[in-house]
This record gives sequence, C-alpha cells and structure tokens, in this order.
Amino acid sequence: MRKSTAGLLAVVLALAGCGRGGGGTSGKAEDVSAGRIKGTVTVWAMGDEGQALGAFAKEFERANPGVEIKVTSMGMDVAHDKLVSAIAGNATPDVSMVGTTWMGELGKSGALDVTPNNLFDKSGFFPGAWDSTVYKGASYGVPWYVETRAFYYRSDLGVKPPTTWDETKQWARQVKAKGASMGVYQNYQVGSWQELLPLVWQAGGDITSGGKWTFDSPQVVTALKQWRSFYEDGTAPNKVDTGAFPNIFFKGQAAAYYSGPWMIHLMKKDGGPGFEKKFDLAPYAKGPAGNNTSLMGGGDLAVFKRTKNRDAAWRFVKWLTDPKVQVRWYQTKNDLPSTPAAWQDPAMASDKQVALFGEALKTAKAPPSTPNWEQVARVVEREMGRLALLKETPEQAAQAMQKGADQLGMGD
Repeated sequence: MRKSTAGLLAVVLALAGCGRGGGGTSGKAEDVSAGRIKGTVTVWAMGDEGQALGAFAKEFERANPGVEIKVTSMGMDVAHDKLVSAIAGNATPDVSMVGTTWMGELGKSGALDVTPNNLFDKSGFFPGAWDSTVYKGASYGVPWYVETRAFYYRSDLGVKPPTTWDETKQWARQVKAKGASMGVYQNYQVGSWQELLPLVWQAGGDITSGGKWTFDSPQVVTALKQWRSFYEDGTAPNKVDTGAFPNIFFKGQAAAYYSGPWMIHLMKKDGGPGFEKKFDLAPYAKGPAGNNTSLMGGGDLAVFKRTKNRDAAWRFVKWLTDPKVQVRWYQTKNDLPSTPAAWQDPAMASDKQVALFGEALKTAKAPPSTPNWEQVARVVEREMGRLALLKETPEQAAQAMQKGADQLGMGD
C-alpha cells in the first residue's frame, strides 16, 4: 500500500479548514443523538470487506427503517489516493474504512470527525487497536476489525516451536537438519517493517520517543541483529522472490513464517488434502525484554466532517463494532473482532488457532500514528533489504534508518 501522494496531501492540508464544525485537529467530540435516524449513509470500504459489507448492512437497515446504507467497494491499491483526492475535492463519503497506518495522515488533514464520547468507550477495544485511531491525543475513528501476527510452522517435522529468541535460532537449524531447505521465511521486501517492529518491542525498545524517531537506539540494533542472524546462518532465504511464497511452505522448503490470521484459511484451502495436519501456530517467541509483543493491524472506521447525516453515520459505525455483530462479521469474512467481549463467544473461543490471535491482541501494538509513516516505512524497507543481503551491519542499518527518518521528520 505504498502511495505517491505528496502533491495531493499538500492540497488536503491547505483545505483542512473546510467542512462541518470547522477544520484542523481541535480534538473536540460532539455527542450523537439517540433518537430516530433516517436518510442515506454513503460508505467506502476496501477489498473483500467492501464486497461483503453492502449485503451485511441490510440487517442495520431493517432495524432502522428509513436508513439506506450505500456501500462503494474499491481495491486497497487505489483506496488511499481516492480518499486523499476526495478530501481535496470536498467529495468525501459519510463513512470510510481506513487503513490503520493512514489514520495519522488523515487525522492531520482535519477532514475527520472526532470520535463521539457518548457512543464509544476505548476500554471496550483492544488497547493497540484503539491507539491506531489516535492522533495528537484525539481519536478520529473506531477499530472495526483487527489482525496481528503469529508463528506458522511445519508441525510434521517434529520440532517443538520456540519460546525465546535463542530457541528460534536453534529451531531454524534443527528443522533445516531435518530436511527443510530453509528454516524461517522472512519478508525483506515490501512490508518488511512489519517484521522489524515486533522485534524492537520484544527487545524493550520503540522507534519513537518524545516526538522523535529512535531507530538508532540499542534496542533497535538488537532487533536488527536477531533478524539478520537468520541470513547469516543460512536458515532464512535472501534470494527468494515473494511470489514463491507460500508454495515454499507447502512444499516443506520453508519450515516457518510470521503472518496474520487470514493465512489459516489459505493454508487449509491451498495446502492440499491433509495439509491442515502438517502445520500449526505458535505465539511470537519472547525477546530480551521478556515479552512477545506482536504487531496490531486491521481496518478502522472513520466519519468525515462533511457528512450530511452524522448521527446515522456514527450509529452505523457503532452497530458494526457491537460485539455480537462483530462475531457475525467474523463468521462472514473471518475478520477478527476489535472488541475483547466478542472473543468470549464460542465461535471465537472454540478454535485453538484463532484463539491464539485473541491472546496476542491483548498486548499487540500499532505502528506510530504519524502522518508520514508510509514514507518512513519505505526508508526502513530499503535498509531491511540491504541487511538481508548482508550488505550492511545492523549498526549501519539503524543509522541509515535514523538519518532517513530524521530527514522526513514526524510529519506533524
């Protein structure tokens, strides 16, 4: 989801003062009426969610006669630019699904409505998920569905999954000795920052502190050393195209990888007959700081200031984040609920592999909510690629990340 939007964003910021309730990021929330609602609510949603939401929303329409939910579906590859262009052209929908890494950028634009306190309590959501909606102390959306990462491994090799960083390195050597041509498949191309952030947190660090980037910290270097060690040992491939995955896992060439809950269904569907008995999941191994913090991702829902039907828009968002409705949405699209209460439902708790993600979500963290995170992420990915190819040391990579991030600033 990498975008070239510098010009569009400049226009957006110039127009940030336009719209209902004034512009900017005042952080002031207005209550939503509890009375009857009616009228049309336009909604933009992306990917599989966008294709399914229209039919799913019919239940909300039946419960609220006079309300029409009109969903426009679009691809994730074009969604960011369409949102930014819509803000610039004062042509935003009432509600939109927003990628969690876009919230800082859109929050800064002044185009989003502040989350109403009388409808939502942040304690009802996973902390890391709620944090993804916050920019400069105010929430500009609500977590809809969430995802995090786990360790997928070939259980048929007979090696117990690792619980610490050191055990992970030993595990990779052991499975390679048992016939896997590589131990752990690590993505070092687009999106590789998702591999790094959990390791930094597990090392007891972070990439921001006090409003500044901290890529040159000892904890980041420690994380980079751990990640690079698999390439040094020859237990992670650094010359395998991402197109070869997940076939290399199906074939037993790669014995493990880190990914999200959507891969459970894909493994069972595409792995072939009986493959569900050949793999399993485990939590992240604990790092030097004693935690196994994972990455929080997913999709948020935001309401735009220029909405002509604010009460109905926010009430629809409230309905989508009701725990019972979230369980039904999971049964429809396999998207994990953002509300811990939904995880008490048997539909969630009965599946051991899915429940593992529920545990990880309790401590998972979101990427920094900075307007220019997408640009900073590209700097990280560039250095991760060089590191995987053994072209630089962890110390050099950390310094290069710091230099690039400092040049971009925090984007505020």
